[in-house]
Amino acid sequence: MISPDASTVARPDAEVVELCSELIRIDTSNYGNDDGPGERDAAEYVAAKLDEVGIESQLYESEHRRTTLIANWEPEGCDPSLPPLLLHGHLDVVPAARDQWSVDPFAGEIKDGCVWGRGAVDMKDFDAMMLSVIRDRVRTNRPTRRPIRLAFTADEEAGSVKGAVWLVENHPDTVADCKEAIGEVGGFSITIRDDLRLYLIQTAEKGIAWLKLIADGHAGHGSFRNDDNAVTELASAISRIGNYQWPNRLAPAQQAFLENVSEALEVDLDYDDVEPTLRKLGSISRMVGATMANSANPTMLESGYKVNVIPSQATAGVDGRFIPGYEEEFFSTIKELIGEKVRYEMINRQPAVETEFAGDLVTAMQAAIGSEDPHGKAIPYLMSGGTDAKGWARLGITHLGFAPLKLPAELDFVSMFHGVDERVPTASLEFGARVFDHFLEQA
Repeated sequence: MISPDASTVARPDAEVVELCSELIRIDTSNYGNDDGPGERDAAEYVAAKLDEVGIESQLYESEHRRTTLIANWEPEGCDPSLPPLLLHGHLDVVPAARDQWSVDPFAGEIKDGCVWGRGAVDMKDFDAMMLSVIRDRVRTNRPTRRPIRLAFTADEEAGSVKGAVWLVENHPDTVADCKEAIGEVGGFSITIRDDLRLYLIQTAEKGIAWLKLIADGHAGHGSFRNDDNAVTELASAISRIGNYQWPNRLAPAQQAFLENVSEALEVDLDYDDVEPTLRKLGSISRMVGATMANSANPTMLESGYKVNVIPSQATAGVDGRFIPGYEEEFFSTIKELIGEKVRYEMINRQPAVETEFAGDLVTAMQAAIGSEDPHGKAIPYLMSGGTDAKGWARLGITHLGFAPLKLPAELDFVSMFHGVDERVPTASLEFGARVFDHFLEQA
């Protein structure tokens, strides 16, 4: 165990690059089924790093090797009367096809000023930040204002069912005393000009509705007429869903984001046509544009076993996402689009979540960003994807996405999420660790 030493100079960013690289080397690919290595090895790695500085942790498994780690740090000098702040990051990553990458996606290679590999931005970068900052604070005897609860979870990339959701359903006592949580996806910068960078804080995220569409019909010979063809019915439903233009719906977080962007760009915003404004943001417009409306994208099709046999059933997968406050509208629209001859089963349904962009945590975030980037401004945004926040919300825990990164203006950051040659600049990682350290000073 490393003993605290108040005389040691604080270096919260000293090992963040190394930690990120080492985490990437642990393959935690989540295929969304029973395949894959699980998160056990990564959880044991994190446990060992925490144990080195005297922080004990517990491992919980929903299934064999589907592992979530929970640790409590209540340093002398913090205020134990305050509820713990939940800091969370997931350990699993989406799979990577090695032959498509220019580097080994699980080598954690450091080159061209970046850490390369699957999970570099989603989200072993923030896992590394948390470890680097907490370990440094223990070494230098710098307590946080309040107790810290750490959660490194399984299965986030498949909807958190075997991770955060499982934990709150089976071991709610591990986090139930927390009221607020900090995790992904937020805190990254958009450069507007040399003297202004916007740091997007995730205050809301769309809900998830993963659907299995099912069409039943009469089986028969492929050469016969068939007025009850399951494939035809399903194809029509999929076409209607895929081509439907969902109306724009503004959640409070989205409206606040657009207002801040409009002010920063010094343009008038037309809420009926926001695309020209969004395009000025570059690649980030793809992420933000996806939060202007509910969405439903057909992603999978399955039917039949032989070309001359009309099957009795055809199925499809649809990735549905709904804006906070518009869940009912989403499902009523889907029901209308699929028609009377197609039904759906729910694969995964998670709520939309939203947190007010106000309070002590937001104040601490802005101050922390300003300490390292005097031209930085924190603003809220609505994220199109989903995070473990949906699991914590079941216990009433509010969430803010704050994994701070000061990014090069030319980097197509959005393409890094689940993309080929995923990477994060080492300078951005070190910046993030320093900012997060400042944040914990006040949070």
